[in-house]
Amino acid sequence: MNYKTNALTTEQYTEIIETMKQGFTGFEPNERIATALVLEGNLGLRISDVLRLRLADIVKDGDRYRLAIVEQKTGKERVFTVPFIIQQYLENYALRNGIGRTELLFPITERAVQKQLHLVCDYLGYERISTHSFRKWYATEIYRNNGYDVALVQRLLQHSSSAITQRYIGIEPQRIEQAIESHARLI
Repeated sequence: MNYKTNALTTEQYTEIIETMKQGFTGFEPNERIATALVLEGNLGLRISDVLRLRLADIVKDGDRYRLAIVEQKTGKERVFTVPFIIQQYLENYALRNGIGRTELLFPITERAVQKQLHLVCDYLGYERISTHSFRKWYATEIYRNNGYDVALVQRLLQHSSSAITQRYIGIEPQRIEQAIESHARLI
C-alpha cells in the first residue's frame, strides 16, 4: 500500500472487531480474522507474524505465559509475556474451532485479512486503515498508558531508533500541538 495508515482509536478498534465478528448484509461474520486482528492489537505483532502462530508457541513460564518468535520482516528474535486474558482467548478460539496445539491458528493469507478488513472499514466509513493500524494502535496505547515512554514502545516494537518510534505513533504532531497550547497566554 502506498498510503500512510492511521493508528486506530479505541472506538474504531472495538467497532471493527465487533462488526467483523457479527457481520452485516452481504458480509458473513469472520471470527478467524477478528481474532487475528485482536492479537495484532494486543500483542503488537505484525500480521505476518500473527498468521504464523500456533497455540504451542505460547508457553507457560511459572505464573505467566511467554511467546518467542523470530519476526518475519526483521529476522529479530522477540520474547515477551502474553497476558493471561489473551492466552485464554486463544485457547477458547482454538477449542471452538477444533484447532490443535501444533496447527496454525490462522491458516489464511495476509491478503485475505486485508481484503476482509477493507470491506468492514468501507462499511463503517473508515479510511486509511490496514492491518498495520492495529499494531500502531497497540503502540500508541502503550505510549499513552505508560507515562509517554517512547523508549518502552521502541523496545516493545524493536525499532532501531526512537525517531522511528516517534514517527510511528505520531508523537511529533502531538508534541507540537501541546507545545503551542501550553505556550498560549492571555493577559
